Amino acid sequence: MDVVVCVKQVPDTEQPIRVRPDGSGIDDQGLNWILNYYDEHAVEEALRVREKHGGTVTVVCVGPPRAAEAVRTALAMGADEAVHVADPALEGADHLAVARVLARVIGQLRYDLVLCGRLATDDNASVVGAALAEYLGLPQATAISKLQIGDSLATVEREVEGGVELVKVPLPALFTVERTINEPRYPTLPGIMKAKRKEIRTLGLADLGLEPGEVGAQASRVRYTRFEPPPRRQAGQVVTPDSPEEAARVIVRFLQETAKVL
Repeated sequence: MDVVVCVKQVPDTEQPIRVRPDGSGIDDQGLNWILNYYDEHAVEEALRVREKHGGTVTVVCVGPPRAAEAVRTALAMGADEAVHVADPALEGADHLAVARVLARVIGQLRYDLVLCGRLATDDNASVVGAALAEYLGLPQATAISKLQIGDSLATVEREVEGGVELVKVPLPALFTVERTINEPRYPTLPGIMKAKRKEIRTLGLADLGLEPGEVGAQASRVRYTRFEPPPRRQAGQVVTPDSPEEAARVIVRFLQETAKVL
């Protein structure tokens, strides 16, 4: 069972992220960049599939040169091979363009299963996985919380409102995974040392037979025009009523007169 996992490098959300004063983007000075949390779970699930069914795990990433660090993290977890598409012409590429590049790479690989994180924590778009399945012509299921592999069929569970949806999908297929699907392993010291020695195959658009006008900023349907920090939260109002009844009256008055939701 050969599995391909798509990964992305994102800013660590545990640290403050600031917008540039001119609103042109995120101030990346001093930012800590990490493997996207959801993609960690995708890598972990791929490793579990390999441990149970054999085969290989190949990591594919589209991003700037620094994104190789995220690829190394996946290799340190236990992935076998990695492909990194790094091309300056991809600056400003939208989600569909990235999916198209990923499809061109994966189309050259041997695979039975493609896994992606449900979303990337830097934009919460949830677009690339679904678009990639369309470009590859694969059946798909998104936001899965459980995966079972049969001979030529995968059975997945999706958490939906009020219950769990059971879906059977023929292989090869693409799935995007929820964080509830597993608990990712920590890279071991031997794994980290092996990852440093593993080759990451680095490609440009020319290697894939793609032109900047097809997948670069010019071809993108989505453009970011301005970034703004969220408005500052106003201080909360503290009241000390003498009784539960008085507390209820204060709350109702607030909802009616200030919040205006009643």
